[in-house]
Amino acid sequence: MATTLSRRDRVRAATVTEIKDTARRILVAEGPDGLSLRAIAREMGMTAPALYRYFPSREDLIGALIADLYDELTAAISTAAGTAGVAGGMGGGDPRAGITAASRAFRAWALAHPREFGLLFGSPIPGIDAHSDDSPAGLASERFGQVFGDLVARIYLTGPFPVPAEDEMDPELRRQLRDWCSGLPVELPVGAGQVFLSCWIRLYGMVAMEVFGHLQFALPDAEPLFEAELRDLAVKLGFGQSTAP
Repeated sequence: MATTLSRRDRVRAATVTEIKDTARRILVAEGPDGLSLRAIAREMGMTAPALYRYFPSREDLIGALIADLYDELTAAISTAAGTAGVAGGMGGGDPRAGITAASRAFRAWALAHPREFGLLFGSPIPGIDAHSDDSPAGLASERFGQVFGDLVARIYLTGPFPVPAEDEMDPELRRQLRDWCSGLPVELPVGAGQVFLSCWIRLYGMVAMEVFGHLQFALPDAEPLFEAELRDLAVKLGFGQSTAP
């Protein structure tokens, strides 16, 4: 049975949403350095102390904004994967088409929201651990990662791609990968974890360099290179030319 919020709770929830929306507008206009409680309060016609009734600190507010942005991005890539014929979770559909669509959606969201992308994937803000297991931002970050993780796992389970042999890995790398893979929802070889991370590094690196303008020296339009990278990643994941636009 649905719980009906009291008028007071509805007003509080609306104010929290307005605070976060205002923070996002300031982020887009001024960057992370402009995100102060005083600036947000001034924009809303409130006093700075009044904001503390909703967020105890600037770090709490930015952490809540990060969580919302991760969830927005997760929805975008999940929708793209679903449109490409992939059911949610670990069953149904074609994960190869899904990961290609999700990768394109990741780039599209980043290019449309460069300031927000910078907050999520740029330099960490002191006092905010966006990857803590028990923080709203950390949990939202985990949900984002699970989309790509589930797709790669399904690709491996339905048609295993080549992975490095454990006995050929650097011992410290092998140890760290084992620790990380032990927390995955399905059991995968350590080498599959390495391939996943390698693919993510290439995807993130390509998108970040484009968003931050670091490819302008050579490529006014980086999309053809992005598509070439997707084709290379498809080969790495064992499905060759299935990335046609």
